[in-house]
Amino acid sequence: MLRELDIRNFAIIDTLSVSFSEGMTVLTGETGAGKSIIIDAVHLLAGGRGSQEFIRHGSKKAEIEGLFTIDDPLHPVFRKLTEFGIESSEGDIVLRRELNEKGRNVCRINGKLVTISILREIGATLIDIHGQHETQELMNERKHLFLLDQFAGESLKKPKESYANTYNKYMKLKREFSSYNENEQQIAQRIDLLSYQLREIEEAGLIAGEEEELQAERKRLQNFNKIYSSIAAAHEAIQGETKGLDWVGSAMDELDQAAAVDEEFKSAAEVVSSAFYQLQDSAAEIKRMIDVMEFDPARLNEIEDRLAQLQTLKRKYGSSVEEILLYAEQQSEELDKLLNRDKRLQLDQEKLNELAEDLKVEAEELSILRKQAAVDLSAAIMEQLKALYMEKASFEVQFTPLAAEKFDANGRESVSFLISTNMGEPLKPLAKVASGGELSRTMLALKTIFSKHQGITSIIFDEVDTGVSGRVAQAIADKIAAISMNSQVLCISHLPPVAAMADQHLFIEKHVEKQRTTTAVSELDGEERTEEMSRMMSGAEITDLTLQHASELLALAKDRKRAMETNR
Repeated sequence: MLRELDIRNFAIIDTLSVSFSEGMTVLTGETGAGKSIIIDAVHLLAGGRGSQEFIRHGSKKAEIEGLFTIDDPLHPVFRKLTEFGIESSEGDIVLRRELNEKGRNVCRINGKLVTISILREIGATLIDIHGQHETQELMNERKHLFLLDQFAGESLKKPKESYANTYNKYMKLKREFSSYNENEQQIAQRIDLLSYQLREIEEAGLIAGEEEELQAERKRLQNFNKIYSSIAAAHEAIQGETKGLDWVGSAMDELDQAAAVDEEFKSAAEVVSSAFYQLQDSAAEIKRMIDVMEFDPARLNEIEDRLAQLQTLKRKYGSSVEEILLYAEQQSEELDKLLNRDKRLQLDQEKLNELAEDLKVEAEELSILRKQAAVDLSAAIMEQLKALYMEKASFEVQFTPLAAEKFDANGRESVSFLISTNMGEPLKPLAKVASGGELSRTMLALKTIFSKHQGITSIIFDEVDTGVSGRVAQAIADKIAAISMNSQVLCISHLPPVAAMADQHLFIEKHVEKQRTTTAVSELDGEERTEEMSRMMSGAEITDLTLQHASELLALAKDRKRAMETNR
């Protein structure tokens, strides 16, 4: 849910901080007080389109920041945050956006700089804003299949996963098939290139680990004089005129004699004795190495030539001998496929046909399950429309098959929601519902159903109750309250029945300070709320009768909400 909202230098808002509660929050106030500006700020916070016009006159930038608290660890927003490398702690998510006078945007999520597109993706999992004439997800036919699948729930989960796996295999094989079914000239050119590359690698006779061994040998040859001098000096120190080994031998003999008298010296005698024989063996090995050491400039040239050849191959085919050998193996497989492409094409075509048949079966299973879910969805929405006094309306989920032998990631059909709001009228797409009041009720019926499945944290209704009154207004109030039981709802309204159902009532007003207009928000409770409800009923004049009516309306709303909770 949206817990806190801070706005600075946005439109007529100077500085504004608002705390929101769970359930349903209603925003009321005179026309032009700034209610929709607050919703505009939230829209920008969720990645909506911004412009310099939003910046308060005389300011260099507008700043908007919102704190969201998500209790569900499986909420899709956390998957998105992980995808973009954004950390979150204890379910708190902070969105921040700045608009400056040069038209530049600075967006942050939990302090990390992000692009507007990332902000929009994250925002879409948190906020859904619906205005009376605004095209939303529910009106977008491309989203209807997704919404139907969400409604179907677990019954579609495994069949969809199975279809997706088969579809991915089918598309991968189809791409490979297309790549091997190119024109003859391209294939011949590819065969020539692969043959040349493999011949060059093969003729080089590469051996894994060869380069490292050559580099080590080159290092030895390049430092021959230094190495020879060092080991010769070492041998001289052990067995030369300095008689290093003889001195160790003398020490060994003396310690042996001491140990024969006193065992306390036995350990030291053994260590020196071991060292003597090890030095003796090392001296013999060093002498052997000195005798065979020979500087071979021709060998050094061979090594340099070979390393240069390896470097040339590395520039072409990989950063190491091992990578070149792996590259050769991969290219050899491709060459084999190309040389045997007729057989390969036949096998691929047979496999494609098999996968296509599997897709048909699995797509048909998806279609059957979706049509069953569509019946339940239509019935549920019709029940909601009836409660909103649209008894004559008809709702239908229309399935349109894709072209023959065509598949997409979702199956072999598209889905669209159709509605007729009056008896005798044909079913039309949702976006073509003409009446504002009918559109509002239709949208609320859909929201009541889908809010249980969409997982949106905060749903915002911007004057969706415009154009209705009487019993319809109360029905809309009930539906908004019902939606707020599954998601936080923020609602701008001019209807007393809607305002009465709210769990939190915020009053928006504007006033003038130092010749500047600014917006303020105050939370109403008790008598203040009753007075605001009275004003909404009668206009500017508040009387004892309107206050009484307002009190009765609030009491009835409390009873209705209690009953809704009981029947939930």
